[in-house]
Amino acid sequence: MNTNSNTYTVIYSVILVVVVAVVLAFTAITLQPAQETNVKVETISKILSSVGLYDAESGMSNDEIIKTYSDNIKEAILVNAEGQVIGNMKTDAKNVELKGQSDLKLQTTYIKKASEGDAAAKAEIALPVYIFNVNGKTVPVVPCYGAGLWGPIWGYLAFEGDMNTIEGAVFDHKGETPGLGAEIATDWFRNNFTGKKIYNAEGEFTSVKVVKGGASEDDINGVDAISGGTITSQALEKAIKTWLEAYVPYFETLKVVEE
Repeated sequence: MNTNSNTYTVIYSVILVVVVAVVLAFTAITLQPAQETNVKVETISKILSSVGLYDAESGMSNDEIIKTYSDNIKEAILVNAEGQVIGNMKTDAKNVELKGQSDLKLQTTYIKKASEGDAAAKAEIALPVYIFNVNGKTVPVVPCYGAGLWGPIWGYLAFEGDMNTIEGAVFDHKGETPGLGAEIATDWFRNNFTGKKIYNAEGEFTSVKVVKGGASEDDINGVDAISGGTITSQALEKAIKTWLEAYVPYFETLKVVEE
């Protein structure tokens, strides 16, 4: 065949494209299990961080992180808009089931539509709850998800038995500004949530509030906003309130009445 002909050029190009496509497809399929495991481990590590069972500096392997989750979780459930348990997720190390970011994004849509009176959306609500046994104490963990300044933001909040006091929290983002909105992922910011309440002194649900300039020491619901990251702080506040309000019916079934 004449290597200088148009036919040769076309055939060569087609073969090259097919070969590259096959190689890319093979690579994607080969790496998919590892990618899925990494995504799962990333989610698990965030959940564990909220209950104090994981430290990013610990150097734990993926298998160790999954085992820690499986060994310490009592159950992982799904609850509907009325606070009723409607499903369970597997928690054994080989078959851990979680609700990832895509699931949280979808549930955020249902929650918002339901709050506007959409009965069909309300019926689709299935909110995840991860219930741990930490040093003999039952600690429920729930997620939150919303839109930040430049992309999605999300997190996990662990609660004490009164389902009012936050025991721990962890947050993350996809594209917030380093040194500003991205500070939501730092320890100093998330530690502000420990001990804060989601109900006010009168027992009314208020969620937690980020306070520009800093919350006063006696503010049971307030946490310090990020200096220079007001928009992200407010977006996180909104995301937390949207999700926690959806969990209130379930929280009411778990509350421990303090004498």
